[in-house]
Amino acid sequence: MQMTDYSLYLITDRHQTGGRELTEVVRQSLEGGVRAVQLREKDLSGAELYRLALELRALTRSYGARLMINDRLDIALAVEADGVHLGVNSLPVAAARRLLGRQMIIGYSAHALDEALCAQADGADFITFSPVYHTPSKAAYGEPCGVKKLADAACALEIPVIALGGIGEANISEALSASVQGIAVISAILAAADPRAAAVSLLKKIEEYVTHP
Repeated sequence: MQMTDYSLYLITDRHQTGGRELTEVVRQSLEGGVRAVQLREKDLSGAELYRLALELRALTRSYGARLMINDRLDIALAVEADGVHLGVNSLPVAAARRLLGRQMIIGYSAHALDEALCAQADGADFITFSPVYHTPSKAAYGEPCGVKKLADAACALEIPVIALGGIGEANISEALSASVQGIAVISAILAAADPRAAAVSLLKKIEEYVTHP
């Protein structure tokens, strides 16, 4: 896995696009430089999710980008995605690894260091650690962990850590200061009036931080 692909990790939520088609918003983000997309639409039926995954697989492939499918190993295999993204309520990482072998990437959504360490031991390739800041999409997981706990996770883990939760233009540099390998966003791109410009701007800030931390 090349973490340059995951320096800006877009997680989908079609309810945050302001009525625009999700595929069109994702296309604009890809034009802006996003090279990793996680399809995360938990309220869709299997058939609906499969059709959307097929569209995004074709789209991401045309831009040389990676596609991860949240939770659904069957959909990921069916559309030849690059991998799956799992969480505490998903199939265990070790079981997924036995089914997928080493040819597919496994990401894991962790909300505490011990959880992240277990996922690493079971074969996860990278971790999203959240919520760093307050965000409605992660409110169920309790209070934000903050940059200190994020940095502790990045230091303790041998696999890449991606920061997630309430990250945008105003605080991306602070999140990057935790020595993470990437930033995951939802509304910062999906809800933006110009998703392409939002992706360009976020990637520019990432590049600037890497060059001049």
